[in-house]
Amino acid sequence: MGDELRIERDGALARLVIDRPDKGNMLTLAMVETVAREVTKLGADSAVKAIVIRSTGPEFCRGRDPAGAPEHGTPTALQMRGALTEPILRVYAAIRGADVPVVAVVQGLANGFGCALAGVCDVTIAADDARFALPEMKADLPPTLAMCAQLDRVPVKGLSWLVYSTDQIDARMALQLGIVSRIVPRGELDSEVDRFLAFLLTRRREAIATIKSYLANARLMEPAQSATLAGNMLAVVLASK
Repeated sequence: MGDELRIERDGALARLVIDRPDKGNMLTLAMVETVAREVTKLGADSAVKAIVIRSTGPEFCRGRDPAGAPEHGTPTALQMRGALTEPILRVYAAIRGADVPVVAVVQGLANGFGCALAGVCDVTIAADDARFALPEMKADLPPTLAMCAQLDRVPVKGLSWLVYSTDQIDARMALQLGIVSRIVPRGELDSEVDRFLAFLLTRRREAIATIKSYLANARLMEPAQSATLAGNMLAVVLASK
């Protein structure tokens, strides 16, 4: 996988670490493909209860690395979809499709794809110095991929502001919009993540997976249907103890 993107296993916990601080932890398309592949594999591993995505250095992820990007040539729309958009969409699908929660740990700037990555994760714990931005419209690029990652997280008016203004928002605003789950002082980020995971990893994988599955499906249902699903899922977990 290489030193710039590595997997660390610690019992039932899997960490995917972006280690490219000299590049602001920007991800090449090859790295994007690896993220999708590894999250898919780890999310289906019966020994894994949680997946953490984090990075080294002062910034979480400044986005996709433009070096070698397919848009620098003259591709057709079909070629662009295969080379660029599908790998990114596979990351979002892998995170959503993982049986267990994917936890983002964010410090510094989460820009473009980095913002979308932080937003699409099930839980996002951010340092109080974290900043988030979708700046693509500065180049007249509608960030539809980043938007689709956050449509069920961020209210439409908040997402519209992020996209049209291209402004950076701070961690507190990201919390209000639903991109972030919790904010802690920068010096307490690691300890808060450890505290959260320490409890989560003591729980049965079946219970953990049931919560993620319910949240993914119930929000798309009518209230009566979501109530039926809630009862059925809890009954299955209780009966399996």
